[in-house]
This record gives sequence, C-alpha cells and structure tokens, in this order.
Amino acid sequence: MPHASGGRDRWSEPLTELPGDGAAALCAALDEVLDPELPISVMELGLVYGVAFEHGTARVDLTFTATACPCMDFIKQDVCDRLAQEPWVESVEINEVWDPPWTTARISEAGRRKLKRLGVGV
Repeated sequence: MPHASGGRDRWSEPLTELPGDGAAALCAALDEVLDPELPISVMELGLVYGVAFEHGTARVDLTFTATACPCMDFIKQDVCDRLAQEPWVESVEINEVWDPPWTTARISEAGRRKLKRLGVGV
C-alpha cells in the first residue's frame, strides 16, 4: 500500500535494502515528492540540483522557484519524510542552493507535458 505525506503525496513502498546505486534510488524516491501547488514532482520541476548517498546519509541540493516561495517548508519536509521512509537512509541533509537561480528551463520534458495537460504554459 502506498504511503502518504500529510495527505499530499502518494509514495511507493520503501525498498527493503540499499540498492546498488543509492543516488539513483534517492532520485527515484524524490520523483514521488510533488510540489504542493502543482501535481508535478520536485525532480520534474528541476528543483533538485544534486543528490548523494554516503554512510547512511542522503544529501540533497535543493532550490526553489523563488526566495520567497511559500511552499519551501512543505517541500523540505516532504523531501525529508520521503527519503527517511527508506530503511537504509539514516539521516537526510538538505542544502538550499540559490546559484544558479532556478528557471523554467530546468523543467524536464515529462514535467512540461504534465503542465501542458493542466493548461500551464512554460
């Protein structure tokens, strides 16, 4: 049964063991974390600038669409909650990145298709 974060996101079951590529597994998990305002993931929006996994710690370089984004705390909490769901993740560190600034050019093709279906042009 999928897990939920405060009723906002539906998440897959956690992996039972550490996969061979921890960073790729983190990216797959982050692809389930949705922006609170749009049904598009933080990965598709291009908010994740990088991930690393070492000695049980998941590190995420994360940005936001604006410095005054009202959803920053929700997104950070959902990122932490989703990654902490994995039994092989012992801790989560989020590094806020503001350089380079986020632009719509960072939105993935899959994200652009989703937004277009919603009537949002980018």
